Amino acid sequence: MEQVIQKSCSDIDSHVLNYCSGYANDALKDVDEVSEHVITLIRDLLLDAGAKQDAVQAIQTELLKRFEEREHNLDKLQTNKLVRLKETILMDKQSEISSTMGLVGEKVDLDSVKGRKVESRVDKRKLEKAERKIRAKWEKRTIKAEYESSRLIQPEQKSYEEFYMAVNPLDMSSSNQGKTKDIKVDGIDLAFAGLRILTGASLTLAQGRRYGLTGRNGIGKSTLLRALSRREVAIPTHITILHVEQEMAGDDTPALQSVLDADVWRKYLLKDQESITGRLSVIERELEELGRDQEADQAIPRRLERERDDLDIHLMDIQNKLAEMDADGAEARAATILAGLGFTPEMQSYATKTFSGGWRMRLSLARALFCQPDLLLLDEPSNMLDVPSIAFLSEYLQSYKNIVLVVSHDRSFLNEVATDIIHQHSERLDYYRGNFSQFYATREERCKNQMREYEKQMEYRKHLQSFIDKFRYNAAKSSEAQSRIKKLEKLPVLEKPQTDADVEFEFPLVEKISPPILQMTDVFFEYVPGRPVLKNVDIDVQMDSRIGVVGPNGSGKSTMLKLLIEQIHPTSGLVSRHPRLRVAYFAQHHVDTLELNLNALSFLAKNYPGKGEEEYRRHLGAFGITGPLALRKMVTLSGGQKSRVAFACLGLQNPHILILDEPTNHLDMESMDALTRAVERFQGGVILVSHDVDFLDKTCKSIWQCDNYMVSKFDGTIAQYKKYCLSQQPTMTAKVQ
Repeated sequence: MEQVIQKSCSDIDSHVLNYCSGYANDALKDVDEVSEHVITLIRDLLLDAGAKQDAVQAIQTELLKRFEEREHNLDKLQTNKLVRLKETILMDKQSEISSTMGLVGEKVDLDSVKGRKVESRVDKRKLEKAERKIRAKWEKRTIKAEYESSRLIQPEQKSYEEFYMAVNPLDMSSSNQGKTKDIKVDGIDLAFAGLRILTGASLTLAQGRRYGLTGRNGIGKSTLLRALSRREVAIPTHITILHVEQEMAGDDTPALQSVLDADVWRKYLLKDQESITGRLSVIERELEELGRDQEADQAIPRRLERERDDLDIHLMDIQNKLAEMDADGAEARAATILAGLGFTPEMQSYATKTFSGGWRMRLSLARALFCQPDLLLLDEPSNMLDVPSIAFLSEYLQSYKNIVLVVSHDRSFLNEVATDIIHQHSERLDYYRGNFSQFYATREERCKNQMREYEKQMEYRKHLQSFIDKFRYNAAKSSEAQSRIKKLEKLPVLEKPQTDADVEFEFPLVEKISPPILQMTDVFFEYVPGRPVLKNVDIDVQMDSRIGVVGPNGSGKSTMLKLLIEQIHPTSGLVSRHPRLRVAYFAQHHVDTLELNLNALSFLAKNYPGKGEEEYRRHLGAFGITGPLALRKMVTLSGGQKSRVAFACLGLQNPHILILDEPTNHLDMESMDALTRAVERFQGGVILVSHDVDFLDKTCKSIWQCDNYMVSKFDGTIAQYKKYCLSQQPTMTAKVQ
């Protein structure tokens, strides 16, 4: 079947083909597998992966034929009263096979079958124990491999409600009260798509602490969060978990109601309370009617009274649980969270399907903050937020009473939020107390001390070895040489401290052109007539410009950049460019411009032809895409690695002006530092939109504020702008207790 599937659908992803081939072959060998189920599953997988209908039909026909042949052979075996063994047994090798191996199902003593008995000298108990360990190990590997393969190619099937209720079971009793909410899990092994993420790692999270998870792009931070959210790591079930990873699906539900519905158990309990209250009312009416009827059967009132008592107890449990959830103050708390994330009272009544992807991401974040899980997992929450919303989220999390584990590369955000830093590297997790700045200083000092200790020992080893080599065969000094040999053997073996390779971005030298370079004069723009986006915009970009554009989401920042590159044209006003001007544009959704089924090397050669393979490799290497990474399909790269490929594309355009829309999204700390240095060295002009306060502070000379359809220069630094935004935030009357 493998050759049939590979040949018929050679144009789709190899992971899907390998999975389907392996599944089909295993199913044909297993007599318990139902042919219709197997064929349907393989057909759906191939169609979802983009296979052609006629090719899938051919595979279905061949599979059906193979299953019919299997059934015919089984019928023939049963007619002849023959039984097919699951394993091949070579009878002439019976003396080499232990009767305790259990490979053939029932225990069979093959020596007795032949009429002779050879006493085994093997300790049967030890052998059985060793075999159980080996079998358990292989079963664990098989289950894990099957899970990883299916997770790689199959989308999540469960709805949000089903997933939430499965991951966070409800306990109506008070047995969870007093239980610790601290998390301590040792020996974590984690892998994904054949790559080892963690090996024997320990996860330690304390109640009330806020942890920043840092590490290089592609190290597996998001994979770890996903494993925690699915309870693939053994976290106690009384600890509730919620993961903000992707934007929510849109429907007709109002934004405020969608946040209230996020707490699935609250919604379930309210519905159950309403149902019980209604039933109690019916019972009371029936009891009143039966009380007036003198001839009524007395067994009926007793039965109704028992039902009423049971419902009263259940209702009391529900009301206690709702009080524990603070159900009465839920709507006010949800409205406050939405307001802090930029939703006006009017927007809170809009259907969720009317919001763009960025706003839906905010809704996902609002839903998580509203639920207040014991373990809140946030994956790059600041990527879709503007400066005011980031400031609100930072302030909100600082008073969060439970555990927060956040993946972020925003230094300023981590400095404000994190009480601890977890550094993921070399398949392990290292813990540091304090915010990011304290972690960075401590880690640098620790690395220097480890390197000094390593170099000191290597020098001492070299000195001892030199003496040994010189006097080992000298009769007068042989005893001293032997003494030094013993010293050398007793020295602890120190491994050289692992240091991350430095990342450097490099934009090409800029050809000078005379001003004016790029200008917008009295520009007015609207997508829909009567609904302006920008009014009276005047801005001048020169070769030495370093302009940072800030403002709320939806205020027109990206629209202004698109006007500058002439991707769209103004409704009125003028955008003038130097005739020889080359502009390189980094789009916020740059992934849409990449062909993810190609590797980075092929993508550059296809879109920027004229260079040799070595030149493309050197250029990619200048942006941190080195070695095997350049040959991996871009769909398998992390978000930060895709961003590096996009920056490499900018470099091949030899630009005079860089226009960057949210360039720091998904970049790790080292890449952000490299981008900062590259922008500082770049000799052309730079205009960028970003919500990373630290990045803006280091790269921009002037800050322009986009708000109320206008773009105006902000008189002050980015730190002052952030304080201004905080002063405009609504009062957090429903802050987390």
